[in-house]
Amino acid sequence: MGGDLDPWRTTAAALDVLALSHGTPALLLQRQRERLAALLRAAEAAPFWRERLRGHRPDDGLAGLRPVSKAALMAQFDRWAGDAAIRRDPVQAFAADPANIGQPFADRFIVWESSGSSGEPGLFVQDGAAMAVYDALEGLRRPPLQPLRRWLDPCCLAERIAFVGATSGHFASTVTLRRLERLQPGFAQRACAHDFLQPLPALVAALNAQSPTVLATYPSAALLLAGEARAGRLRVTLAEVWTGGETLGPAARAEIEAAFGCPLANSYGASEFLALASECARGALHLNADWVLLEPVDAAGRPVPPGTCGEKVWLTNLANHVQPLIRYELGDRVTLQAEPCACGSPLPMISVQGRSDDVLELRGARGERVRLLPLALTTILEEHGRVFDFQLVQTGAAALRLDLGAVHDAVATARAREALRAWLAAQGLAAVRVSTRRVETWHSGRSGKRRRVVAAEAR
Repeated sequence: MGGDLDPWRTTAAALDVLALSHGTPALLLQRQRERLAALLRAAEAAPFWRERLRGHRPDDGLAGLRPVSKAALMAQFDRWAGDAAIRRDPVQAFAADPANIGQPFADRFIVWESSGSSGEPGLFVQDGAAMAVYDALEGLRRPPLQPLRRWLDPCCLAERIAFVGATSGHFASTVTLRRLERLQPGFAQRACAHDFLQPLPALVAALNAQSPTVLATYPSAALLLAGEARAGRLRVTLAEVWTGGETLGPAARAEIEAAFGCPLANSYGASEFLALASECARGALHLNADWVLLEPVDAAGRPVPPGTCGEKVWLTNLANHVQPLIRYELGDRVTLQAEPCACGSPLPMISVQGRSDDVLELRGARGERVRLLPLALTTILEEHGRVFDFQLVQTGAAALRLDLGAVHDAVATARAREALRAWLAAQGLAAVRVSTRRVETWHSGRSGKRRRVVAAEAR
């Protein structure tokens, strides 16, 4: 057992998470204020933050503090953390060795990296206190998809869990899995990581051999595997599907649940904070606002009102004091809902459009520029085209190419192309050319996560 696990802290964090899950909005606000003040005091141990926070009182909260980017923090890595052991060269060397995945750095820290889909990969370090919070949120805020099954087996000890993702890098999900294997005897016997960069037939064969009862993966991978299940090649009997890391639309959720014949729980997380939000029993996504703050803002950095989708969001991690993240710019488009959820949770509801996909800018009939949101494009293709295994790539100022996986036949290809063309015409883009092709490889970030809409400059 490493220094990244403190049983007393883990127990305290779990009890606190349970209390806040059934608390009041007033108690939630009190915890936020206390934890933010504690974070701001702790941040003064780091040279970068000490300079940035000069003259700012911890009790003043976030008012007046400038946002910070990943690039700025990575450029100041050796001054970012408050512990002298956290320096860029040794941390990078540690993360470069696959043998260290899930192992503690300097005997007391857990390290993972972001995929780099939006630029330079980030290196994120957390101590035992932060990991205790993440463990509690992951374990206690996941919805009971099958209450009786979870009542009989609250720790999933009888489940065979298949994780499908990028298994060879220091990414948060893979590090978390390997850490659990190290800390929990027997976990490795009931959980298996499958690399989704391997050929699909090999992946399907490995899953068939494991015969999992729980599938944990990205939505795009779950959709791909749902197609394999529909075709009869993937023969597994799942009790639950857990997804996260990408945007999941209602049509995609319905297809995954129908193909596997079981319920799905989606979550929202990031390298900067592992467990940002989880779904309730009603399917609403609730922000873990007792431990993380999200501030949706417009392109100019002005706050947007509740119910309005921000152009980006500022994240403040209240759990990680060793490598503070305060008003950190995250590229996701987040909406904080104004109304409370009917489930009764004090945690605010949010909706998320991830930044894994690009906004497209196409030339209209009169030469004007027309911008298209990726969520709109994927919704048209899913809801009207009824295709899921796809990637839409901009090939010119007025040209798109729809790449489709082999699971889609000529009828599906024609249906998707016509649905896209009709919608483009309604946007004043009738002259945009749409070509199609069948492919087996896709544009993706370093983590291997599928990018479903790719702009011309991002190719």
